[in-house]
Amino acid sequence: MKKKIFIGIIVALIIIVTGICGFLYLKNNSEKPEDVLTKYMSYINEENYSEMYNLLTDDSKQSITQEDFIKRNKNIYNGIESANLTIELNEVEKIDSNSANITYTTSMDTVAGSLNFKNIATLTKKDGKYYINWSSNLIYPNLNNQDKIKVNVHQARRGNIYDRNNNEIASEGVVSSVGVVRGKLNSDTKESDIKSIADLLEISEDTINKALNASYVKDDMFIPLKNVSKDNIELKQKLLQVKGVKITDAQSRVYSYGEALAHLIGYVQNITAEELKENAGKGYTQNSKIGKSGLEKIYEDRLKGTNGVEVYIVDNNNNKKETIAQTIEKDGEDIKLTIDINIQKDAYEQFKQDKSASVVMNPKTGEILALVSTPAYNANDFLFGMSNQKWETIQNDENKPLYNRFLGKFVPGSSFKPVIGAIGLTTNKFSADEDLGPSGNSWQKDSSWGDHYVTTLATYSRPAILKNALIYSDNIYFAKAALKIGGDTLKSQFEKLGFNKQIDLGLQTTPSQYANNNTFSSEGAIADTGYGQSEVLVNPIHMASIYSAFVNDGNMIMPYIEYKENKNPEYLVKDAFSKDSANEIKQDLQQVVDDPAGTANSAKISGIKLAGKTGTAEIKKSKEDIEGTEIGWFNAFIADENSSEQLLMISMVEDVKNRGGSHYVIPKVKSIFEKYSMARAFISPQNFS
Repeated sequence: MKKKIFIGIIVALIIIVTGICGFLYLKNNSEKPEDVLTKYMSYINEENYSEMYNLLTDDSKQSITQEDFIKRNKNIYNGIESANLTIELNEVEKIDSNSANITYTTSMDTVAGSLNFKNIATLTKKDGKYYINWSSNLIYPNLNNQDKIKVNVHQARRGNIYDRNNNEIASEGVVSSVGVVRGKLNSDTKESDIKSIADLLEISEDTINKALNASYVKDDMFIPLKNVSKDNIELKQKLLQVKGVKITDAQSRVYSYGEALAHLIGYVQNITAEELKENAGKGYTQNSKIGKSGLEKIYEDRLKGTNGVEVYIVDNNNNKKETIAQTIEKDGEDIKLTIDINIQKDAYEQFKQDKSASVVMNPKTGEILALVSTPAYNANDFLFGMSNQKWETIQNDENKPLYNRFLGKFVPGSSFKPVIGAIGLTTNKFSADEDLGPSGNSWQKDSSWGDHYVTTLATYSRPAILKNALIYSDNIYFAKAALKIGGDTLKSQFEKLGFNKQIDLGLQTTPSQYANNNTFSSEGAIADTGYGQSEVLVNPIHMASIYSAFVNDGNMIMPYIEYKENKNPEYLVKDAFSKDSANEIKQDLQQVVDDPAGTANSAKISGIKLAGKTGTAEIKKSKEDIEGTEIGWFNAFIADENSSEQLLMISMVEDVKNRGGSHYVIPKVKSIFEKYSMARAFISPQNFS
């Protein structure tokens, strides 16, 4: 009985195994040629060229080694930047029991756009499996094994950037390309000469040696090393003293005004691998340049243009056989700014030795005429390339030349007092002629403040009303004013004025704040906010918009930087202040300049109705800190609304302690208004309106 059971089990196993083998046999013999072709093509997207080679017939493998197969396919598909390759099967024709022809359509993305073509593949069966009869025409129908596929890029022109008067700010221009002819180097001094070239160009010796020793280099070839400014005559003369150095003209991005516009315009540089990946499908190549900062980055999509690309076949003699795919180049868009380069340069020259930010604007239109941050850097250095040492020097500079200060936020000090005054009048918390009483040089609300006092430098016999408080810059008056307004009203009004919000300028401005975490920590903090201290921080561009309300019947203008012909003014905040309040502040600020006792009286200019407010903000770690520094402000505007001359300037300078505080800033701002007024006497108004 046991024997019969055992035999039954063996028979069952035999049946099972036979079934499995039969299934596998049928599976192998049921493999379709189109499945093999589809699998082969899928490997292209994966760049799995080894598996592609495994699907070739033995005869095909005899005609090309695996190494050469991988190299050819990789070079072609990578060279044309193939992506998203798919095939559509059109027809499967069985030639006999062991071979078939498949007609199919290939679609893929390339550096020259979409590519679609029909092709035929022949597959042969061996041991129940289909293999591909390969030749180069499987890549493209008319491609022979001796042919090559080439890619020719027709470079599109990057758009220029102009100022309001059509002066070129960033453009395609001529630079000097410095290079070496290897065969003309002095063999006896070659090593030291290469070191000299490296030092002068601020590049490594290794960079030069690699360029000169590349496999394609011949002794009589010019090998470019680095572009330099065409105007750097001294450097070029030193370079030409080295035998073998040659300098030719080359096309490049050029920043005509260097440091004066660096933070605003920014710069372009070679695209990185990461950026190339992030911008896939946008027409960039590994040789492209891309905007890295400033307006070059913000307007990148409009400025860059689209390169024309031709993908074509050449035969063994380098003769063009056929164009496979082609796109026509499209130049980038030119962009015109509201910036007036003369005002920009003048403002930069005034403050170039300082840590500062300046905004110059037409307060009636919102057109920004100048945006300056100092100290600055030369954008051409980034374009041409700089040494690691120079880069580290810039990065480690305690004055932070890379920091864009007009995008930052700073303690406003007394320049904030007109804002508090306008809020108080608008909310009817006090009137312009309300006397808040004399308080001497030191004041606190009551003993609950402990050792917290508000101090002021100004004492005066006039009534403690708004106008006089602005003229003398009375801290105590504005501390009292802030308390009369109250914390809740201040918060709601600050939010209304755009605090904690970015200004939509394209540039990433840092939002202004009235307090850390939007909460006043104490009654004393509210009082200190009244004169621009405590935790209030204001962005200079935002400050310009707030001050514009004093000449726009209480409406804060929307600043903008791209020039628009006959553009109607837009407002960042409508009715930021009441009309009467704004006009009161405007008149009072004119007195700050006109009154001999006014803190900005030294800014008075004959023939110009100038209004303004100074501010000296203390930066301390504590009340007892005597090592703290100071920030100086002077905000000024033309107060005559009927004048064709409309100008508003906000200037902030760091570290003015022991340099006169805000009075260090006044003459610098004054000079801009004087030059502006003089220019208007000789230049038609439309250039500045």
